[in-house]
Amino acid sequence: MKNPELFSQLQPGDRARVLSYKESDPGYRQKLMSIGVTPGIEFKVIRRAPLGDPVEIRLRGYSLGLRREEASCLVVEKL
Repeated sequence: MKNPELFSQLQPGDRARVLSYKESDPGYRQKLMSIGVTPGIEFKVIRRAPLGDPVEIRLRGYSLGLRREEASCLVVEKL
């Protein structure tokens, strides 16, 4: 396994895998899991908005926009 990274370190075009969640609101963690952002899932960073927020990722065949604050609870590994 590669070194874990924070979501904020990923750039457009990067592929990554969700390893776990940092300590965060359990309700928000459940929301992410219910929309498919689960540990082990691979995704690709498509683009960032001009000011860096939100970030579009592609996973499970659909695109998802995440705000920087929402994505900050993800611990990922770059593939």
